Amino acid sequence: MPARPRALVTVLLTAVLGALLPAGLAHAESRTVQGGRLDWGIKSSFQSYVTGPIANGSYSLTGGAATVGSSQFRFPSATGSYDGSTGAFRSSFAGGVHFVGHKKTDGSYELDLTLSRPTVRISGSTGTLYLDVTSKAKGTGTVTTSSQVPFANLSLGGIDMKGGGTAVVLNNLPATLTSQGAKSFAGYYTAGTVLDPVSLSADVKAAATKKATPPPAKSATEKESSSGAIADGAVDWGVRRTFREYVTGDIAKGRWTLSAGAEDGGALFRFPDGEGTYKNGELTASFKGAVRFTGAQGLDLKLGGVRTTVADGKGTLYADVAGADGDFTGKKVPLVTFTAENLKAVKGLAKLTEAPAKLTAQGAKAFGGMYQAGTAMDPVSLAVALTDDAKLPALPDLGTTPTATGTPEGQSAKPSVSAEPVADNSTSGSGSSAALPIGLGAGALLLVAAVSVLVVVRRRRTRPAAGGASPEAE
Repeated sequence: MPARPRALVTVLLTAVLGALLPAGLAHAESRTVQGGRLDWGIKSSFQSYVTGPIANGSYSLTGGAATVGSSQFRFPSATGSYDGSTGAFRSSFAGGVHFVGHKKTDGSYELDLTLSRPTVRISGSTGTLYLDVTSKAKGTGTVTTSSQVPFANLSLGGIDMKGGGTAVVLNNLPATLTSQGAKSFAGYYTAGTVLDPVSLSADVKAAATKKATPPPAKSATEKESSSGAIADGAVDWGVRRTFREYVTGDIAKGRWTLSAGAEDGGALFRFPDGEGTYKNGELTASFKGAVRFTGAQGLDLKLGGVRTTVADGKGTLYADVAGADGDFTGKKVPLVTFTAENLKAVKGLAKLTEAPAKLTAQGAKAFGGMYQAGTAMDPVSLAVALTDDAKLPALPDLGTTPTATGTPEGQSAKPSVSAEPVADNSTSGSGSSAALPIGLGAGALLLVAAVSVLVVVRRRRTRPAAGGASPEAE
């Protein structure tokens, strides 16, 4: 087609589309991503190597990271942006994983690697996973710390990232190690190595509407109660990581459910709405919420009625325990003790963060003898507000539960792309994603005229074949 008619058609199409599309899509802006999680096993064979008989090591979680089943890590609290008009997506997640192995006589480790703060950036048809990395080089032992290393390339497999929805949900994106990632991986793998697939779900806030900002209100200074009564409080406790992995793993094949106001923070459970008294570092408080673990082989354990006491620098966490028929059951059972020397009030808030905790003799009975008294359990975090305006620490934000996707049965172990950004149909009024919102009657004749002059066929890339065995760990 000659240049001049083609230019006229372009102008005509632009005008028609501008009339047909709502202002929110015609002039789309980047929207805020707030809340969500990223699930990734890094490399399952590496996990097996670290915890196996050769390295004889372990891993620990930091910054709110959790485990999902027995092979994936969950990084919470997505923050970033999403532009539905271009498909550009960026989101960072909290938490990290610290691997150690090959312990030396001086107590240090030859293998010492921390991967944290994963960030996913997607532009067009390409995606990259970035990580903060602290690693000890294989052989030399040189320790390096790098921020936001482009660690892995992500394959989108033809997914169209454009849309106007309230969430971005991506499942099982194939990931391969970059050259920078290989270097920061302490030399254990070469560039191009297949890593575990990456899945994520992130909530997208609605576009902000500009409103007049009222002058800030003057807040009254709240005073602590003379009786020592607390205004609010919460206990965060994950019970024990390996117990959660057992519950959801291949043996118990179970789950946990929360009730009575308890909240899931991924690596921990929050028991909120604290009531009680605090004076001079001593605390007596009760909290709402319950967690129930169920699974095969008769697993059924419910913990509720959580209480804590702190005195003389030592804390105790109690719970009402309900087991299956014949199992241990009791009220106000002292489950764990924890260190509490630093429970001091600062600006109306007294808190402990990840205080080391050990199982009591009664607690060992509650777990059916699975663990001995004195076993290290998950640390206890505790916060009580002494004034109405004191704010409790934020819970790791997992976002809304992502919509289930159509991954074929029997193929969950294969790298595959099985989801796309969730469509938002709320603006159509009818719930149909095919409905055009406004301007169709006025623009129909112009659109038909334009299409009669020029037909544009959009080619979509075909998805790459799934599969490919991962190289074994060294």
